[in-house]
Amino acid sequence: MFRVKKRRRGAAIVDTGHRGLSFWHKLTRYVGRSLGRQRIYLIGDTHFDHTNIIKYCHRPFKRTQEMNETLVANWNKIVAPRDTVYFLGDWGFGRGHKPATYWRRRLRGHIVSIKGSHDGREKGIRFKDYKVIKYHGYSFLLIHNPNPDDPRQTENQKRKLKNWHGWIIHGHKHNNNMRNYPFINGRWKTINVAVELINYKPVSLDYLVSLGLDSIKRMDTVDSKPERK
Repeated sequence: MFRVKKRRRGAAIVDTGHRGLSFWHKLTRYVGRSLGRQRIYLIGDTHFDHTNIIKYCHRPFKRTQEMNETLVANWNKIVAPRDTVYFLGDWGFGRGHKPATYWRRRLRGHIVSIKGSHDGREKGIRFKDYKVIKYHGYSFLLIHNPNPDDPRQTENQKRKLKNWHGWIIHGHKHNNNMRNYPFINGRWKTINVAVELINYKPVSLDYLVSLGLDSIKRMDTVDSKPERK
């Protein structure tokens, strides 16, 4: 589990809600929230209303409604109204699934949507192909699918991926290719924030930075102990 901490403006503070969270981190989180500081969170691949995703990705839910409501509750417990959440694609899927606008109205924070494989045009949501963030000395490319050779990518996405040399934060892979796309792959400089790898809760950018990304060889899930280089 994890929460998010806070930091000064321009350096969103992350509270990771993690097991083993230090007293200092807990205190920083508490003070940050008290001061109303804004934080940055990331999450992808909720697949609201997608019944079969429970089986495909071994999600720990018995019913679709349970999955939907747990995802909403987890999100709203962590994210404050003034926080920013980068959603990395695939709001929902399946016959009769509710539109992304429905879920966005139920979720807290300022939400920026990166276009996923199953996201179509929706009135009221402006999907981005990708987003670049520079934060505490790191450059992050936020994109749904990290594979530049996937034919489903737009030319804009392919071009950006092929010319990118910083870290990539993505979804799309779920937990189906853990060998190559764990939570953190230090060799490829990828961070997989599909919900299955982050305890079905948004993860803060400050938490990611606090891990010491450049020293990580591999980290399977948000609860794993990082394997260092």
